[in-house]
Amino acid sequence: METTSNLKGKLTPNAPLAPLVWFKSGGNADWLYEPKDAADLQGFLAALAPEVPVMALGLGSNLIVRDGGVPGVVVRLGKPFAKVTALDAVTLDCGGGASGILVSSTARDAGIAGLEFLRSIPGTVGGFVRMNGGAYGREVKDILVDCDVVLRSGERVRMDLPELGYAYRHSDLADGAIVVAARFRGEPGEPAAIQAEMDRISAAREASQPLRSKTGGSTFKNPEGHRAWALVDAAGCRGLTIGGAQVSEKHTNFLINTGHATSTEIEALGEEVRARVKQSQGVELQWEIKRVGRP
Repeated sequence: METTSNLKGKLTPNAPLAPLVWFKSGGNADWLYEPKDAADLQGFLAALAPEVPVMALGLGSNLIVRDGGVPGVVVRLGKPFAKVTALDAVTLDCGGGASGILVSSTARDAGIAGLEFLRSIPGTVGGFVRMNGGAYGREVKDILVDCDVVLRSGERVRMDLPELGYAYRHSDLADGAIVVAARFRGEPGEPAAIQAEMDRISAAREASQPLRSKTGGSTFKNPEGHRAWALVDAAGCRGLTIGGAQVSEKHTNFLINTGHATSTEIEALGEEVRARVKQSQGVELQWEIKRVGRP
């Protein structure tokens, strides 16, 4: 691959992605780049031929990597992008690679309330800023001040909330654009009360979701006026399997890899569920999990 020789990050050809995603399935990335910092990422993207596709990878929670692997470059924001610091009494500055757990616990320690729901989003800041992640009645658009984005061209821009064009689990961020930092604003709170709310959210997740399984989180978006899990249940899909892939018995909007499922089996199971819900109830379920790569 043609790129500059003065890269400071780590470039790996034909890199296995299955170990990096929650489903533990799928093919390799043509290239995996782990930048040293934002400036290094900018230089790397600027030097990369414009036709090479680029995709960011966080914790790989809400993702099916298809078995044929991912063309072009997968960029993984590691430790250098995982810092979270308080800017003032109610605002956090968060790296794009920081986890929801780190953001919410840093908020708690700083006495910032309103960010507790991030405790339950199993991903990184970059991922949930891109898709307006949410849970327990709140979403990123409720707390985001602005974010720093490295565009596919290598240019770094600051985008404020209106520019992101947020809708339910959607933003207008361009393909190949990578969120390297974001500012979140909450409100003053008591650390003990914030911790209690985080505990409540944790307990609710533990009780209702198959967290000990190889899964991808919520599979389908909730259609207007419906809950996806209830539609899937009503279509008789609880426990349905294709190969090693299964609709969770515990929460029917979760697919699980019971052992050695291929991504093809997981995706086929999702499509079968969509077909059965459409046939039985006339509702078209939309994927919330992102599916990437070659079949």
